[in-house]
Amino acid sequence: MNAPLNAASLEAHNLTLGYDTKQICQNLSLEIPQGKFTVIVGPNGCGKSTLLKSLCRLLKPTQGSILLDGKDIHQWPTKEVAKKLGLLPQSANTPNGIRVHDLVARGRYPHQSMFRQWSDDDQKAVNHAMQAASVVELADQSVDSLSGGQRQRVWIAMVLAQQTPTLMLDEPTTYLDIAHQIELLDLFKSLNRREGRTVVAVLHDLNQACRYADHIIALHGGELVAKGAPSDIIDEQLIERVFGLKSHIVPDPITHTPMIIPLSRW
Repeated sequence: MNAPLNAASLEAHNLTLGYDTKQICQNLSLEIPQGKFTVIVGPNGCGKSTLLKSLCRLLKPTQGSILLDGKDIHQWPTKEVAKKLGLLPQSANTPNGIRVHDLVARGRYPHQSMFRQWSDDDQKAVNHAMQAASVVELADQSVDSLSGGQRQRVWIAMVLAQQTPTLMLDEPTTYLDIAHQIELLDLFKSLNRREGRTVVAVLHDLNQACRYADHIIALHGGELVAKGAPSDIIDEQLIERVFGLKSHIVPDPITHTPMIIPLSRW
């Protein structure tokens, strides 16, 4: 797959986020490191997905601003945002009866216009994305007929076909068994390392987060608790503060990154 060009800068300043009258996050300021693999962690309901949605312009802040390449993200045309940020949402609505190939091809929509119709480059991007996500053999099947794990990989292929310099992934390993989880995380890490793509993912597995992330953002109660490299911020005090869990931290025997061992009450 061709390397994406023009890595986008993305930063948030003094964000307050919520739905209707319910406030989820407050006073969030952060910068997504360009060309790095960032993972957002925290307990259920702490605002991880809410933050990701706001960074992708799906949720407008009540207060504060989000800057994409130095410009308020809500001032960018929709297609221009879609050329810079590729989003895998936590749950996506699949059009009834659509084939796998046709859904993946929708990732090329930002690149289409009145003057630029479907091209060989578009088809190559779709083919590469389907191969990377291991869904080539599913091309002619209806997405409705697939298992949850297969469907998740098809949506990931669609995001990859978009060929954006930044990938925003909301719980990308949902529905996947451990082998496919590692396969996809390896793929995202490869896209980050070999192609320089910025990757931002919400993950629940802390040990996977520590193993794959260059940069971790830890949230609790809608507030930013810590940010930085796993080896710099992950310790027993942070795990207890964020998750209310006593643990023991040891070096991962493979990657030497922090590995969290939960302590049972028993």
